[in-house]
Amino acid sequence: MKLGILSRSPLCYSTARLKEAADQRGHEARVLDTLRFGIDLKQADPDLFYRGRHLSDYDAVLPRIGASITYFGTAVVRQFEQMDVFCANSAAGISNSRDKLRSLQILSRHQIGIPQTTFVRHRKDVLPAIERVGGAPIIIKLIEGTQGVGVILADTVKIAEAIIETLHSTSQNVLVQRFVSESRGRDIRAIVVGDRVVAAMRRVAKGDEFRSNVHRGGSVEAVEVTEEFQTTAVRAAQIMGLKIAGVDMLESNAGPQVMEVNSSPGLEGVEAATGLDVAGAIIDYISAQVDFPELDIRQRLTVSRGYGVTELYVPEGSEFVGRTIRDSALRDRDINVLTLYRGTTVIPNPRSDRELEPNDRLLCFGKLEAMRDLIPPKVRKSRRPKVQKLTESEVADVSDLPVSSFADRIPADVEP
Repeated sequence: MKLGILSRSPLCYSTARLKEAADQRGHEARVLDTLRFGIDLKQADPDLFYRGRHLSDYDAVLPRIGASITYFGTAVVRQFEQMDVFCANSAAGISNSRDKLRSLQILSRHQIGIPQTTFVRHRKDVLPAIERVGGAPIIIKLIEGTQGVGVILADTVKIAEAIIETLHSTSQNVLVQRFVSESRGRDIRAIVVGDRVVAAMRRVAKGDEFRSNVHRGGSVEAVEVTEEFQTTAVRAAQIMGLKIAGVDMLESNAGPQVMEVNSSPGLEGVEAATGLDVAGAIIDYISAQVDFPELDIRQRLTVSRGYGVTELYVPEGSEFVGRTIRDSALRDRDINVLTLYRGTTVIPNPRSDRELEPNDRLLCFGKLEAMRDLIPPKVRKSRRPKVQKLTESEVADVSDLPVSSFADRIPADVEP
């Protein structure tokens, strides 16, 4: 296998270990400076140049894209994808994980534990946002901070308001996040390769520091993570679109809470803590996957007129409940079931004799016109405020008050 490692730091521990692991396995590995590429675009022939010369053929690339060059770095990865070169992480996956807000938005629609988070911009919305995440103490995060930089613990609401107002005045975008007190100063990083966790460590902050990053002086120790943590880490990486990732999770009373999914996790700490050859596991995975380049489904489907991918929901009382996939006659309508989602369980390529249950979701490929007829109308959630009943004593207390005294308590979106 001829492997290109995209990195600006060939001597850093992680890059050097990956090249060493590839060399030990008989592969040809070369570290390529991400910023020295030239992206050439012409009809039906996407191409790359490196240091001004035409790039030779590669079987696979392993992106190690730094935060400061995300835009150009992902453009280079995307070009490799268009050239059908296997990319250990996709450009879309790297972009998703690099933005803390975007990554949490993507995870929030799935059954993945995340710390309650809110994002506001107007000064008048800051206090309600703090209240929605449980009040002080809270965590304030810069959206694009790395290695613990831009993560602040505010002990009081007044301090939190002042910090957020200051950051907003400098045009910084910040997240307001619930502080998970039971995990203060500790978190777990799981290294995901493909569909399994190959190593995990617990990071412990130094002294009174609440950030456990190794770059902030935190210590590391090997840890055997439970099945729940392993499943959460793998699903978070897959949802983000990453095959190789470091998933940072808090050990909360409610179970694992994903803080961040890192597309270029450092290997020094986890290899030192566990004694495992994590770099070797990554190289072995890439070697086994080089014949399966990342495909952009949307691009491929544009040439199939009238066909596409959509998700069909099986509500309570549906004609499909209690039927098998075969008996549902979906195949007769030119519809193929690719994946079945049942609660937190994902069943790829489900058997035709699998019986459908209420609230199942089916990821299908087929004729759009036929699938459109099977999609039920959306049931919109009510946004009207809840009406709270008063006790008899409360009714007696307010019965003699004039109506005008309640005027400022009526929400603006409630019709009189």
